[in-house]
Amino acid sequence: MASRALIIYNPVAARSRQSSLEVAENVLRRAGWEVEVAATEGPQDPRRLAAQGRVAGVDVVAVLGGDGTTVRAAAALVGSEIPLALLPTGTGNLLAGNLRIPRSTQAAAELIVKGERQRIDLGKMERGQETVYFSVACGTGIDAEVMRHTDPEQKRRWGIGAYIATTLRLLPGLQSHRHIVTVDGVETEFDAAMVLVMNCREVIPPVLRFKRPISLNDGLLDVVAVRADSVIEGFRAVWQAVRNDPTEDDGGLIRYARGRVVTVVTDTPLAVEMDGDPDGETPFTAEVVPGAITVITPNGGRGDLDE
Repeated sequence: MASRALIIYNPVAARSRQSSLEVAENVLRRAGWEVEVAATEGPQDPRRLAAQGRVAGVDVVAVLGGDGTTVRAAAALVGSEIPLALLPTGTGNLLAGNLRIPRSTQAAAELIVKGERQRIDLGKMERGQETVYFSVACGTGIDAEVMRHTDPEQKRRWGIGAYIATTLRLLPGLQSHRHIVTVDGVETEFDAAMVLVMNCREVIPPVLRFKRPISLNDGLLDVVAVRADSVIEGFRAVWQAVRNDPTEDDGGLIRYARGRVVTVVTDTPLAVEMDGDPDGETPFTAEVVPGAITVITPNGGRGDLDE
C-alpha cells in the first residue's frame, strides 16, 4: 500500500506560490506516495484539517506555509505518531530554521521521503476555552509589540524587513515594566522590556542565537528576560544575550530561568505573542509538553535537538 501525505497549504503565506505546491506534490508522487492537498481559508483551518488527516490515518501531515500555519496544524498531532513535515514558505520560518529544514521546497519535500523522525517539545497555553501551542517561543514586551504593529500586507511584501522596520519605529519608546514571573512555583519580581519563554535557541536561524543551551527536546522551557529603558540599553542587552561568552557580565540587564511551567504577570496588561503572532495580553501561563509531536528533519542536521 502506498504511503499517504496530506499537504496543508496556506495560500497567503509570504513566499507561498502555486509552483511551490506543485513541486512538493511532484516530489512525493514520483516517490510513489498518494497526496491530498487542502487549502486553508482561516486561522482554525490548519488544526481542523490536520485533525481530519489524523483520523483518516495519513502517514505524514505536511504544512506548506509559515510558523503560524505550522504550529496550528501541529496542535492536532500532539500525542500522535503521525509526523509533521515542514515546507517553509512563510515570513520567519523560525521552527524550520531551528530544525535545519531547507528553504527549497523540493529539498524540504524530499525529506518527507528520506528524512529522520524526531520527537520535539511544544509549549502550551490555555487561552479562553482553547488550548493553544507554540513551537519556538511566546513572550511579552517589545517583541510582542512589533508583532502586533506589523501590517500583514507589509509582511507579505517585505518579509522579515517589515519586522525590522517596525522595530526601528518602536525602539524610541522602549521601556521596562514590572513583571512577576513564576517558574515551577518559584516567584521572582523584576523590571523588563521583554520576557521570552523559549522552546528554541535561535531567534533568527542560524545567525542569531541565545548563548543559553536551549533545546527543543529537553522537556523544559527557558525564560530570558531583558531590562532596557533606552535604545542603547536594549542593543547592549541583546548583544550580551547572544554573545558566545556566557561568563561575561551583562550588567544586570538579563535574567534567566528554566522550568516546566512559567506564569507571567505584569503591572499593566501587555501584548503577548506566540510564534510571531499576536495572542492577547498578559497574564499568561505557559507549560511544556515533552515530546509532544514528531517532526521530519534532515539526517544528521537536527539544529538544536539534543544528540
